[in-house]
Amino acid sequence: MQTFLKIHPKDRVAVALRTLEAGSVVAVDGQEIVLREEIPQGHKFALEDIGAGEAVIKYGSPIGIAREDIARGAWIHTHNMKTGLGELLDYTYEPKPAALREPDGEYFFQGYRRADGRAGVRNEIWIIPTVGCVNNIASRIEQRAQVFRTGSIDAIAAFPHPYGCSQMGDDQENTRRILADLIRHPNAGGVLVLGLGCENSNIEVLKGYLGAYDPERVRFLVCQESENEVEDALAILRELSERVGALEREPIPCSELVVGMKCGGSDGLSGITANPTVGEFSDLLIAHGGTTILTEVPEMFGAETLLMNRCENEALFAQTVDLINDFKNYFKSHNQTIYENPSPGNKKGGISTLEDKSLGCTQKSGHAPVRGVLGYGDTVCEKGLNLLSAPGNDLVASTALAAAGAQIVLFTTGRGTPFASPVPTVKISSNTALYERKRNWIDFNCGTLVEGKALPELGRELFDYVLAVASGQLVKSEEAGFHDMAIFKQGVTL
Repeated sequence: MQTFLKIHPKDRVAVALRTLEAGSVVAVDGQEIVLREEIPQGHKFALEDIGAGEAVIKYGSPIGIAREDIARGAWIHTHNMKTGLGELLDYTYEPKPAALREPDGEYFFQGYRRADGRAGVRNEIWIIPTVGCVNNIASRIEQRAQVFRTGSIDAIAAFPHPYGCSQMGDDQENTRRILADLIRHPNAGGVLVLGLGCENSNIEVLKGYLGAYDPERVRFLVCQESENEVEDALAILRELSERVGALEREPIPCSELVVGMKCGGSDGLSGITANPTVGEFSDLLIAHGGTTILTEVPEMFGAETLLMNRCENEALFAQTVDLINDFKNYFKSHNQTIYENPSPGNKKGGISTLEDKSLGCTQKSGHAPVRGVLGYGDTVCEKGLNLLSAPGNDLVASTALAAAGAQIVLFTTGRGTPFASPVPTVKISSNTALYERKRNWIDFNCGTLVEGKALPELGRELFDYVLAVASGQLVKSEEAGFHDMAIFKQGVTL
């Protein structure tokens, strides 16, 4: 088994694929290197002497600057390197040819065709509160409504959240747009919108964000106008379930799939195994007419020019520059450091700087051109690769992906996490040890990529697995009965 990897010919570091003992001798590019100390799995060691102030190169790009002289064979991490990122930057559009693959056949999934023409991969009934004041009522209704889960209904789920009132500016707008996006989402065959009555984002206000809707699919209840809101809600859900439960799956081309891409709890193998496999999947889906969405803008910092130069035209480039700089200004407006992002778990797993993380994260985008740039709360309208404005927070970003139209989210991780989102959330491990240890969390293992499996083969396996999930195969968080959502909060609460 391979014990280390030099990712790019220009790299000045290699990554340990398993823990390497001090004194071990490794051969790199025909030269022997003696490791000066233990190198934990996922961590880096120097392939040459690196002077203080010089760039540390990984993925063929700088991931930081040496704090001190680093000897060949030494462990490189936060103790002897630092970020090289600045704050706001000027960018120049330097388009690079992006790779588009040819389709190799027709692929279908078994999904649900909705009245508006969109396709869902689940047939669920959602209870969506307009305001946090009715969260407990929504949860009580969810519990009692399980008796209506019959026929083809996959789940009846409530989505509590703390917002919808006492918000100002963009926060209130974000809440309304995300709730409207979820109400319209094709994975829900029926929706009960549960309002209080006196909130800022009340049902009548929210209807303005919904636009045209199917009254057989979307129903409303104002709790202050009901003598017994729980019983009235259950009567509505009983009616919804009779219609939703009778719906049937049908073959739908994979060109109608929209898949979100996100990572969290990353480690030093994430950018080597799980993220490139998702990138391979993305290229395959796009080749067959489908759509993928990449988000978590702060984890593009340091790798953003790679995405900018894959923009299909200069207008998209300008939108991507705004995407990056708007988020940097958001950090600055709160007096926060732009580039101090890797979490303690990231660092423990071998990620040393934001550039290190970002260059690994953006592997999820594959090689296709960028064809769409979405603001927070926007829904996707361009097929192919899209970029979405959302933070790195797992629940907030995954909810934003669902709201943008993703029927499925692919979530890569080197540490593991049990969370869910409003749509099936596929947990993809970067290493086999995590997959073996947390089989109740992890759905797909990419650790085999450093155990002899080829990237095209593993990418095809993930493609086939996603089609199975789209056709009804449950992911681990669904088996556990988890449904989560979170809305981005940026400003003042009254």
